[in-house]
Amino acid sequence: CRREAQQKSDKAKQESKKMAAQIGQLMKQGKKDEAEEIKAQVAVLKSQDKAMEQAMEEAEGLTFSGAESEYGMMVDTVNGERADYNLDGAYWSFYINGEYCNYGIDTQPVADKDAFSICYTLAQ
Repeated sequence: CRREAQQKSDKAKQESKKMAAQIGQLMKQGKKDEAEEIKAQVAVLKSQDKAMEQAMEEAEGLTFSGAESEYGMMVDTVNGERADYNLDGAYWSFYINGEYCNYGIDTQPVADKDAFSICYTLAQ
């Protein structure tokens, strides 16, 4: 899950950079209409590459909260249920299409039709 998601994100970033360079060249050449067309393509590309946090915010009936950390958003509460690792070793684990995700929810890429799940987990 981690490697595939990172590759998908890296590819989208490379494509965006390439398109940004094309926009710059077209603007220098006075080809504003062509530049605007590429800007629209970049917007579509970016909308396809969203993070799990955004997908969670859009999910109906799901509430979550946590705190920002050096690793990103650390979720401690989902739908009112709190997982406290310091108290009993509990934490929320995240999966996309059944695969455990090693990124934080604010950086974990998801695509349309991906299914994510959140599991209350006790450390062993």
